[in-house]
Amino acid sequence: MKKTLNKITLLVLSFAMLLGFTFSAGSNASAATVSGKVVIAGSTALLPLTQQAASDFKKKNRKVRISVSGSSSIAGPQSVLKGSATIGACDWDATTDVPGFKAFKGLVAHKIAVTTFAIIVNKSNKVENLTTSQLQEIYSGKITNWKQVGGADHEIVVVTRSIGSGTRVNFIKKALNGEDINDKGSNVVKAGKSGEMVTKVAENEYAIGYVDLPYVKGNIKAVEYNGVAATTANVKNGKYPVWEYGYVLTKQNPSAADKAFISYLQSATFQKKTAAKLKFIPLGDMKK
Repeated sequence: MKKTLNKITLLVLSFAMLLGFTFSAGSNASAATVSGKVVIAGSTALLPLTQQAASDFKKKNRKVRISVSGSSSIAGPQSVLKGSATIGACDWDATTDVPGFKAFKGLVAHKIAVTTFAIIVNKSNKVENLTTSQLQEIYSGKITNWKQVGGADHEIVVVTRSIGSGTRVNFIKKALNGEDINDKGSNVVKAGKSGEMVTKVAENEYAIGYVDLPYVKGNIKAVEYNGVAATTANVKNGKYPVWEYGYVLTKQNPSAADKAFISYLQSATFQKKTAAKLKFIPLGDMKK
């Protein structure tokens, strides 16, 4: 009887090991089916998100080669159309017209997260809040001294992104209510990328700029906009209006690798854990 039980036990264990091997092999085969090259270019506001997604995705899909770069939102759709990138990151839906830019034909836009944009100043600046009208006058050149908005008696150094920046597009649209930026003032400084914007404001106690939340750290702070703090919670509850959906763009028939990467970006796991941790708002958290 004991020998019979031992034989049965061995058979059960052997079957379990075989079953486990089958499932494991199947899982690895499934992960290995995705291969190819994914090249992402465009928005620096979305760069923390696309870089982290690429790093995570490569670990799960070893046969996929991924490169990520950031310069400006306009470079996203342009690079895809030129063929130098397979995915373009952009801070607006580039398949539709926006102020200053016509729609890019032949592309498909995929929402990947919500980006919160903040008005930033140096941490030493005592100004804590700015209104729409004050920002309009600062960026048009009508207000040039911090004392005019409750700060020190010193000229305001206005830092702005170059034309083609998605952060600039959204800042004009949402924070300035469509009022354009005067780029020609003697107190205006240009920043080519989000990181450069942060550096210029962090190094100058009289500077003002704008950037998305993942970049607000170190020697800069976000001021309130019309008395409302720039937080993801205030975007979700409808109190803070300076936000927009972030997109990636592809051609009409993207490769399997591109499709898989975008699916990963939009997955509940990545959205709820990684995107939220990086201060982006998961798509599922928005009511509209």
